[in-house]
Amino acid sequence: MGDNRPMVDTATPTPRTAPVAVPAEAAMGGPLPTYVPLYQQIKSLLLRSLQLGEWQPGQPIPSEMELAARYKVSQGTVRKAIDEMAAENLVVRRQGKGTFVATHAEEGTRYRFLRLAPDAGGAAQLRRRLLDCRRMRSTEDVAAALQLPAGEPVVEVRRLLLDGDRPVVLDDLWLPGAAFKGLDAAKLEQWRGPLYRLFEAEYSVRMIRAEEQIRAVAAGAEEAALLQVPPGTPLLSVERRSFTYGDRPVELRRGLYHTAAHHYRNELS
Repeated sequence: MGDNRPMVDTATPTPRTAPVAVPAEAAMGGPLPTYVPLYQQIKSLLLRSLQLGEWQPGQPIPSEMELAARYKVSQGTVRKAIDEMAAENLVVRRQGKGTFVATHAEEGTRYRFLRLAPDAGGAAQLRRRLLDCRRMRSTEDVAAALQLPAGEPVVEVRRLLLDGDRPVVLDDLWLPGAAFKGLDAAKLEQWRGPLYRLFEAEYSVRMIRAEEQIRAVAAGAEEAALLQVPPGTPLLSVERRSFTYGDRPVELRRGLYHTAAHHYRNELS
């Protein structure tokens, strides 16, 4: 029979048999993995607090000292957990002010999933034009991507992103209907900030990571008309799934990018 003793922080004189103190509200998410580094266990507890809404986007989280006392571990262990969360854009450190829950309202993160950049340099300055917003029964592929039962209600949005008067991106996106009750064309037309900020502020849904599939395609007749290019024009097809806490998919997006004057930019490390 293996050793079932919990892992403890060796940076303090805490007895090796002492478990991490877990507040009752954090335990609502179910049991934590036992055979992981202690800072990862602390990170999991912090993520649960974010998921439960204990700290809202833009709000400060407790100090490292307070969190160390809360979980009965060293400040170094807490710092390592927060460092990893900051690297993943889940929290933002502000010199002299503390650590804050990241929000899509901030300049550095508001468009972090949009990788389109103008060939002339600088950041893309694109404006939106809403084409359609409606509620519908999910198709089989959309339901599978969002991990919903087939036929479950979803919100379907179609829009253009324009550089000046020139269409650059045709976006189709789908959102779980249950999580986005009340989202309609009027609300989208009135909103002036990043779309993900609307989701965060109005529906308490925060996109924390995304995965993409990219391929080259030729413009069909309908897409060509909307993007104001000849049919058959080469386009970049970008299919993205965005996830919230708990690795739950909450958006499927299929974009067609016209890259005559733009390119798709990514940084690898």
